[in-house]
Amino acid sequence: MITRREAALRLDIPLEMAQRHSIPSRLSEEDLAEIESNPPEWLVQSRANRTGKKPVWVQLTCSICGFTEAARPKKWWPPFTYLSCNHHGYDELPEPVEGLVRKELDGIGSRFIGIVDAPPSAG
Repeated sequence: MITRREAALRLDIPLEMAQRHSIPSRLSEEDLAEIESNPPEWLVQSRANRTGKKPVWVQLTCSICGFTEAARPKKWWPPFTYLSCNHHGYDELPEPVEGLVRKELDGIGSRFIGIVDAPPSAG
C-alpha cells in the first residue's frame, strides 16, 4: 500500500489535487498503475494545462549527509549552490569561489538551509 502523498508524487500532482479528486489515503500499487495507465479526465486536463515552467515536486538532498525529501518548490527559491540540513555546521561546506558572496535561506523543505553563492550585488 502507498499513501496519498506518495501517489501525488508519482502522478506529479499537488497533494491538494489528489484529495480533491478522491484519491484514497492509502491505495495499492495496482490501483495507482490503473490511474497512470488510464488517467481520469481531471488528470489529463491537469497535465495538458501544465506549462512546464515549475515542477510540482522536487527532490531536496543535503550536500553533506545525503538526507533527501520531496517538497513542493516555492516561487521564491533561487537556484541553490548547496542544500544543507539545518543541524550541519557552516564549516562543513566548501568555501565559496573567490569573488562570490554566500547567502543562506532558511525554511527550505522541512529541515534544509539553501546556500546560494552569487556575485556581490551592485550597491
